[in-house]
Amino acid sequence: MTLYVALQMDPIENVSINADSSFRLGLEAEARGHRLFQYTADRLSYVEGKIIAKGRPVTLRREEGNHVTFGDWAEVELTDFDVVWLRQDPPFDMGYITNTHLLERVHPNPMVVNDPFWVRNCPEKLLVLDFPDLTPPTLITRDLDQMRAFRAKHGDIIVKPLYGNGGAGIFHLRPNDPNLSSLFETFAGINREPIIVQKFLPAVVKGDKRIILVDGEPVGAINRVPAEGEARSNMHVGGRPEKIGLTEREHEICAIIGPVLREKGLIFTGIDVIDGWLTEINVTSPTGIQELERFDGINAAALIWDAIERRLAERG
Repeated sequence: MTLYVALQMDPIENVSINADSSFRLGLEAEARGHRLFQYTADRLSYVEGKIIAKGRPVTLRREEGNHVTFGDWAEVELTDFDVVWLRQDPPFDMGYITNTHLLERVHPNPMVVNDPFWVRNCPEKLLVLDFPDLTPPTLITRDLDQMRAFRAKHGDIIVKPLYGNGGAGIFHLRPNDPNLSSLFETFAGINREPIIVQKFLPAVVKGDKRIILVDGEPVGAINRVPAEGEARSNMHVGGRPEKIGLTEREHEICAIIGPVLREKGLIFTGIDVIDGWLTEINVTSPTGIQELERFDGINAAALIWDAIERRLAERG
């Protein structure tokens, strides 16, 4: 099976070739004989009934400083592709949402991964609300009194933007921290979105586990350990990845949520688990497959492409 594949992602010339999951997925595609075309989300357009992407063919290699060769610029109808990867990073704003509406007009021919309808309707911090027994105590609100009451009940709390990513804007507030009102005012002044508040899990100092699921099945995990003095474990803000396995509790979590992810066409997802509690289900542009491959030798990119090719074959 030879496929024509579009990578909708942030500029590929700027990625870290030893960390970026989209780059690794592209390398695996080339190893299978698939052709690659890359464009950025701002170059996707609706033109008189057609969805058009302006971008360039690319050839990738794992060579620092020389990892991509571009072909000529071209405007291509998305229906010319077999697979379109929805891989640009958040913020999950109206631009992102509009983009999913455009991609939904062509899916499933080509197959858009992950399914744009469910990417739009399952943002990272909201899909977990379907599984309240698996998550720490959570509050989503724009009401300062509710935030105060939540902190009075649970003590240490984590406050973060509902549609943020990469660890940006996450705050750990202790019971007597005087900054809650000021922080609320700051968030409220930025946008009209609610704020998400969760009970702080002290075990985060030992790591925040990223579990990679492929078509709803767990394939492995990495542990992300916060830097000293940090409450955030995201690798974007200095978290250190390390080798780790899955616990019985984490297998139980995956067994519960896996069928839901598979049914929604969320082929590549990454869930975050702290001390046995599910905190996020990442569906927009999950990361971690390169670290998993280095630590455990698990080629998650190959497993993801196996799942895509299997679904295409089943469709005929």
